[in-house]
Amino acid sequence: MRGLPASRVADPGLAGAGRARIAWADAQMPVLRQVRERFAAQRPLEGLRIAACLHVTAETAALMRALLAGGAQVGLCAANPLSTRDDVAAALAEVEGAAVFARRGEAPEEALDELVAWRPQLTLDDGADLIVALHEADALEDYLGGLEETTTGLVRLRALAAAGALHRPVLAVNEARSERVFNDRYGTGQSALDGIVRATNMLLAGRTLVVLGYGPTGQGVAQRARGAGAVVVVCEIDPVRALEARMEGYEVMPALAAAERGDVFVTVTGVRDVLRAEHFQVMKDGAVLANAGHFDVEISLGELRALAIEPPVELIPLVEEYRLEDGRRLHLLTGGRVVNLAAGEGHPAEVMDISFAGQALAAEYLAGDGAALPAGVQPVPDGLDVEVARLKLEALGVRLDALSADQQAYREGWTPPVAAPSPAPGSAP
Repeated sequence: MRGLPASRVADPGLAGAGRARIAWADAQMPVLRQVRERFAAQRPLEGLRIAACLHVTAETAALMRALLAGGAQVGLCAANPLSTRDDVAAALAEVEGAAVFARRGEAPEEALDELVAWRPQLTLDDGADLIVALHEADALEDYLGGLEETTTGLVRLRALAAAGALHRPVLAVNEARSERVFNDRYGTGQSALDGIVRATNMLLAGRTLVVLGYGPTGQGVAQRARGAGAVVVVCEIDPVRALEARMEGYEVMPALAAAERGDVFVTVTGVRDVLRAEHFQVMKDGAVLANAGHFDVEISLGELRALAIEPPVELIPLVEEYRLEDGRRLHLLTGGRVVNLAAGEGHPAEVMDISFAGQALAAEYLAGDGAALPAGVQPVPDGLDVEVARLKLEALGVRLDALSADQQAYREGWTPPVAAPSPAPGSAP
């Protein structure tokens, strides 16, 4: 077995605080706890090298503990330099079988190289950085496949697959039904606004908040913003999603028109340059710009800097002010990085319970029957998704109805009644 590389964290002395934080998250993650207990008994990941490039939070540590309980060795690096909890990294680095390469503010490139050199057999990604790095290094000899939990990462991987350059199966855990509902709508919907409020202490009620992108994540942001008393405007390129937003009672308009109206802008599209110079030039004085998409490309930082007459000033932590030639000021949060993690705690543990339980089960599947899947982006088996939802409902004390045998037969085997034959033409009635 390849030796596990040595951890690199900011301060091992923070481990005590990290253990307490992990324990708090674990208490709110009953589904993942059930998976971990089964893994400890059955050891379905025995001897596997699993590398993860994820946000280094207490909830992620709970997932790593489940994989370790299943018999794996795990290596973890940070997907975002501003989302790392140094105390959590220190605590996880103490656990036998775990290696952690994460320090808040440190970019992940060096850690990616160390994990690639370790030759992992499975990967867990938040943005496809680790999977891409393995392919670029041609380090696939032991690699079975991976999991991807973001829309942005799946876009990258599907582009690789279309070019014939994705050589292993990758499960699209972000597209599992339970993941879409919990993580995107309820998770980001709450945590994005929480990050904005933490960074600014602003009142959302009465303000106009513009949501750019009305996928599951944008739907959650819009829903929570309206609940906080904001006037919500939605910008979309997809007619069906735009129609849905309109039917939900939101104003729908092009981004350039919304730029004149908005007090707060939240990008959640997964594509670059959603807010550009043409938008900045018509925004109100004091407008707040936040990104809840994955990478820091949705707000065009280069064009914002080019419009500013002086370097940005950090007014308060995580809030930069850009002063334009006509005196207007635009306020960028967290340098354009994902605001819910850079300024807040990320998704609540109850949300990540669903997401990470699904990832643990997907890792088990990929290490077993899923290893025979063809190369490319593959869906999560529906049975796995249903099992996660069932465990969550069980933890909540919720019971469901079930179809009777007759109802099931009716639903699956109904055929139209046979009509009596029509009389032959010209015959007597």
